[in-house]
Amino acid sequence: MEFSLNNKKKGGYIKVEHYNNDVTEKISDHYREVIELLGEDPYREGLEKTPLRVAKAMQFLLQGYNMNPEEILKSAMFKEDYQQMVIVKDIELYSLCEHHMLPFFGKAHVAYIPNGQITGLSKIARVVEAFARRLQVQERLTTQIKDCIQNTLNPLGVAVVIEAQHMCMQMRGVQKQHSITTTSDFTGAFEKIATREEFIRLISSNLS
Repeated sequence: MEFSLNNKKKGGYIKVEHYNNDVTEKISDHYREVIELLGEDPYREGLEKTPLRVAKAMQFLLQGYNMNPEEILKSAMFKEDYQQMVIVKDIELYSLCEHHMLPFFGKAHVAYIPNGQITGLSKIARVVEAFARRLQVQERLTTQIKDCIQNTLNPLGVAVVIEAQHMCMQMRGVQKQHSITTTSDFTGAFEKIATREEFIRLISSNLS
Protein backbone atom coordinates (compact mmCIF):
# COMPACT_ATOMS: atom_id res chain seq x y z
CA MET A 1 0.00 0.00 0.00
CA GLU A 2 1.38 3.42 -0.93
CA PHE A 3 0.50 6.74 0.62
CA SER A 4 0.34 10.34 -0.54
CA LEU A 5 3.28 11.97 -2.28
CA ASN A 6 3.12 15.68 -2.97
CA ASN A 7 5.09 17.19 -5.85
CA LYS A 8 5.37 20.67 -7.31
CA LYS A 9 5.86 20.92 -11.04
CA LYS A 10 5.78 23.66 -13.66
CA GLY A 11 2.29 24.93 -14.09
CA GLY A 12 1.09 24.29 -10.56
CA TYR A 13 0.74 21.92 -7.68
CA ILE A 14 0.20 18.22 -8.35
CA LYS A 15 -0.98 15.88 -5.63
CA VAL A 16 -0.42 12.18 -6.23
CA GLU A 17 -2.21 9.64 -4.05
CA HIS A 18 -2.20 5.85 -4.23
CA TYR A 19 -4.36 3.68 -2.00
CA ASN A 20 -5.74 0.18 -2.04
CA ASN A 21 -8.93 0.82 -4.01
CA ASP A 22 -10.81 -2.20 -2.66
CA VAL A 23 -10.02 -1.36 0.96
CA THR A 24 -10.83 2.31 0.39
CA GLU A 25 -14.22 1.49 -1.10
CA LYS A 26 -15.16 -0.88 1.73
CA ILE A 27 -14.12 1.56 4.46
CA SER A 28 -15.99 4.37 2.69
CA ASP A 29 -19.19 2.33 2.65
CA HIS A 30 -18.97 1.71 6.38
CA TYR A 31 -18.33 5.36 7.23
CA ARG A 32 -21.22 6.43 5.01
CA GLU A 33 -23.46 4.14 7.04
CA VAL A 34 -22.06 5.47 10.33
CA ILE A 35 -22.77 9.07 9.28
CA GLU A 36 -26.34 8.11 8.42
CA LEU A 37 -26.83 6.23 11.70
CA LEU A 38 -25.69 9.34 13.59
CA GLY A 39 -28.51 11.31 12.01
CA GLU A 40 -26.75 13.11 9.16
CA ASP A 41 -27.24 13.00 5.41
CA PRO A 42 -24.06 11.44 3.94
CA TYR A 43 -25.08 12.63 0.46
CA ARG A 44 -25.34 16.34 1.16
CA GLU A 45 -22.66 18.52 -0.42
CA GLY A 46 -20.43 18.93 2.63
CA LEU A 47 -20.42 15.24 3.49
CA GLU A 48 -20.61 13.61 0.09
CA LYS A 49 -16.86 12.95 -0.13
CA THR A 50 -16.26 12.62 3.61
CA PRO A 51 -16.42 8.79 3.70
CA LEU A 52 -13.76 8.63 0.99
CA ARG A 53 -11.55 11.14 2.79
CA VAL A 54 -11.88 9.27 6.07
CA ALA A 55 -11.11 5.95 4.38
CA LYS A 56 -7.87 7.38 3.02
CA ALA A 57 -7.03 9.10 6.29
CA MET A 58 -7.48 5.90 8.29
CA GLN A 59 -5.21 3.98 5.95
CA PHE A 60 -2.56 6.67 6.39
CA LEU A 61 -2.94 6.92 10.16
CA LEU A 62 -2.71 3.13 10.54
CA GLN A 63 0.03 2.48 8.00
CA GLY A 64 2.21 1.00 10.75
CA TYR A 65 0.63 -2.39 10.10
CA ASN A 66 2.48 -2.38 6.77
CA MET A 67 5.85 -1.54 8.35
CA ASN A 68 8.36 -4.00 9.79
CA PRO A 69 10.19 -2.25 12.66
CA GLU A 70 12.88 -4.91 12.93
CA GLU A 71 13.72 -4.60 9.24
CA ILE A 72 13.83 -0.82 9.61
CA LEU A 73 16.62 -1.17 12.17
CA LYS A 74 18.42 -3.88 10.20
CA SER A 75 18.46 -1.70 7.09
CA ALA A 76 21.10 0.52 8.70
CA MET A 77 23.09 -1.57 11.19
CA PHE A 78 26.82 -0.95 11.51
CA LYS A 79 29.60 -2.45 13.58
CA GLU A 80 30.97 0.14 15.97
CA ASP A 81 33.06 -0.10 19.14
CA TYR A 82 31.02 2.41 21.14
CA GLN A 83 29.51 1.61 24.50
CA GLN A 84 28.13 4.92 25.72
CA MET A 85 24.54 6.08 25.79
CA VAL A 86 22.88 6.99 22.48
CA ILE A 87 19.75 9.10 22.95
CA VAL A 88 17.19 10.25 20.42
CA LYS A 89 14.77 12.47 22.31
CA ASP A 90 11.67 14.54 21.52
CA ILE A 91 10.51 12.19 18.76
CA GLU A 92 7.03 13.39 17.82
CA LEU A 93 4.43 10.65 17.77
CA TYR A 94 0.78 10.47 16.76
CA SER A 95 -1.33 7.41 17.42
CA LEU A 96 -4.93 6.26 17.81
CA CYS A 97 -6.21 4.92 21.11
CA GLU A 98 -7.64 1.46 20.49
CA HIS A 99 -10.43 2.00 23.01
CA HIS A 100 -12.13 4.98 21.33
CA MET A 101 -10.09 5.44 18.13
CA LEU A 102 -9.32 8.99 19.23
CA PRO A 103 -5.83 10.45 18.86
CA PHE A 104 -3.11 10.55 21.45
CA PHE A 105 0.05 12.45 20.70
CA GLY A 106 3.28 13.55 22.31
CA LYS A 107 6.96 12.74 22.37
CA ALA A 108 9.09 9.63 22.75
CA HIS A 109 12.60 9.60 24.22
CA VAL A 110 14.65 6.55 23.30
CA ALA A 111 18.14 5.51 24.37
CA TYR A 112 20.33 2.45 24.01
CA ILE A 113 23.88 1.48 24.90
CA PRO A 114 25.49 -0.31 21.92
CA ASN A 115 27.10 -3.70 22.22
CA GLY A 116 29.09 -3.82 18.98
CA GLN A 117 26.22 -2.67 16.74
CA ILE A 118 24.67 0.74 16.14
CA THR A 119 21.85 1.82 13.85
CA GLY A 120 21.11 4.98 11.89
CA LEU A 121 19.60 7.63 14.18
CA SER A 122 16.63 8.17 11.88
CA LYS A 123 15.79 4.47 12.18
CA ILE A 124 14.99 4.92 15.87
CA ALA A 125 12.40 7.55 14.95
CA ARG A 126 11.03 5.29 12.22
CA VAL A 127 10.58 2.45 14.70
CA VAL A 128 8.56 4.78 16.92
CA GLU A 129 6.46 5.72 13.89
CA ALA A 130 5.93 2.11 12.83
CA PHE A 131 4.45 1.14 16.19
CA ALA A 132 2.60 4.43 16.78
CA ARG A 133 0.73 4.23 13.46
CA ARG A 134 -1.43 1.39 14.75
CA LEU A 135 -4.35 1.07 17.13
CA GLN A 136 -2.50 1.38 20.42
CA VAL A 137 -2.38 1.92 24.13
CA GLN A 138 0.55 3.99 25.36
CA GLU A 139 1.76 1.30 27.73
CA ARG A 140 2.10 -1.33 24.97
CA LEU A 141 3.60 1.18 22.55
CA THR A 142 6.38 1.91 25.07
CA THR A 143 7.20 -1.77 25.53
CA GLN A 144 7.05 -2.60 21.81
CA ILE A 145 9.63 0.07 20.97
CA LYS A 146 11.91 -1.17 23.77
CA ASP A 147 11.58 -4.84 22.80
CA CYS A 148 12.19 -4.17 19.12
CA ILE A 149 15.45 -2.33 19.76
CA GLN A 150 16.60 -4.84 22.37
CA ASN A 151 15.84 -7.90 20.25
CA THR A 152 17.26 -6.49 17.01
CA LEU A 153 20.41 -4.65 18.12
CA ASN A 154 21.10 -6.71 21.27
CA PRO A 155 22.47 -3.65 23.09
CA LEU A 156 23.62 -3.48 26.70
CA GLY A 157 20.35 -1.77 27.55
CA VAL A 158 17.39 0.18 26.19
CA ALA A 159 15.33 2.98 27.73
CA VAL A 160 12.04 4.36 26.42
CA VAL A 161 9.94 7.17 27.91
CA ILE A 162 6.76 8.46 26.27
CA GLU A 163 4.85 11.59 27.29
CA ALA A 164 1.48 11.99 25.61
CA GLN A 165 -1.88 13.74 25.73
CA HIS A 166 -4.97 11.63 25.11
CA MET A 167 -8.00 13.12 23.39
CA CYS A 168 -10.20 10.46 24.98
CA MET A 169 -9.42 12.18 28.31
CA GLN A 170 -9.65 15.73 26.96
CA MET A 171 -12.68 15.60 24.63
CA ARG A 172 -14.85 13.06 26.44
CA GLY A 173 -15.02 11.17 29.71
CA VAL A 174 -13.19 13.01 32.49
CA GLN A 175 -12.43 16.00 30.18
CA LYS A 176 -9.17 17.05 31.84
CA GLN A 177 -7.53 19.34 29.29
CA HIS A 178 -3.96 19.50 30.55
CA SER A 179 -3.29 15.96 31.71
CA ILE A 180 -0.16 14.24 30.41
CA THR A 181 0.47 10.51 30.65
CA THR A 182 4.06 9.31 31.07
CA THR A 183 5.14 5.71 30.54
CA SER A 184 8.59 4.16 30.71
CA ASP A 185 10.34 0.84 30.20
CA PHE A 186 13.96 -0.19 30.65
CA THR A 187 16.25 -3.14 30.03
CA GLY A 188 19.78 -4.11 30.94
CA ALA A 189 22.09 -1.29 32.01
CA PHE A 190 19.16 1.10 32.40
CA GLU A 191 17.80 -0.99 35.25
CA LYS A 192 20.69 0.43 37.31
CA ILE A 193 19.59 3.55 39.15
CA ALA A 194 22.63 5.65 38.17
CA THR A 195 22.29 4.91 34.45
CA ARG A 196 18.55 5.49 34.51
CA GLU A 197 18.97 8.80 36.35
CA GLU A 198 21.55 9.96 33.79
CA PHE A 199 19.08 9.17 31.00
CA ILE A 200 16.24 11.05 32.73
CA ARG A 201 18.54 14.02 33.37
CA LEU A 202 19.66 14.18 29.74
CA ILE A 203 16.16 13.99 28.24
CA SER A 204 14.99 16.64 30.70
CA SER A 205 17.80 19.09 29.92
CA ASN A 206 18.17 21.62 27.13
CA LEU A 207 21.81 21.31 26.14
CA SER A 208 21.55 24.08 23.56
